[in-house]
Amino acid sequence: MFDSGYMLLAGAIMLLSMFVSSKLKSKFAHYSKLRLRNGMSGAEIAEKMLADHGIHDVKVISTEGMLTDHYNPQNKTVNLSEGVFHQRNAAAAAVAAHEVGHAVQHAKGYEWLQMRSKLVPLVSIASRFSQWVIFGGIALMASQGLGFGRTVLIVGLIMFATGTLFSFITLPVEYDASKRALVWLRNKHMVTPEEYDGAQDALKWAARTYVVAALGSLATLLYFMRYLNRD
Repeated sequence: MFDSGYMLLAGAIMLLSMFVSSKLKSKFAHYSKLRLRNGMSGAEIAEKMLADHGIHDVKVISTEGMLTDHYNPQNKTVNLSEGVFHQRNAAAAAVAAHEVGHAVQHAKGYEWLQMRSKLVPLVSIASRFSQWVIFGGIALMASQGLGFGRTVLIVGLIMFATGTLFSFITLPVEYDASKRALVWLRNKHMVTPEEYDGAQDALKWAARTYVVAALGSLATLLYFMRYLNRD
């Protein structure tokens, strides 16, 4: 079941993911040393951006961990990791503004965010079981031939495909949130040109983690689909 082709693909995706993740962490560590001239913390940046967009029903709160920052549309909270919440540097400003970018998307009914939100319940279930169903289908095909095993494989592939679709829908959501963040930081003169370049670079590498995830998911899906053509 786990042939050399699958192991090579999984290894390549893992190495690429590790590279981008490592690069992202190093970028954030670097720009965390670039203190904001305006002296504002990540939390203050987030609150001002919300206010400037007329959003008054979203709370900015601190959450544990590193790079655990996210926007929760269910309870309308911008969740900033402790470092981002308290720190006053280009990296913190970039992350805080990016997460508020998602809140702005939510407030304006951004279509891609709405599509992603609708897929969340389905993907949360499918991503947990899809590979097990796929492997089960392949095993049944190997032991019993086509027929039921092929049907199980198709079900597994459909489940996996929902996760792949989710990954690609996430890309415009993330890039648009970064664009909104950078436009606001620049137009409101929240950062100096040097701080802006740092924020832009940090967000660029953050976006690449989603690109790698989407391409990895697509490559894995296409790899497993080749089993459908086996006699």
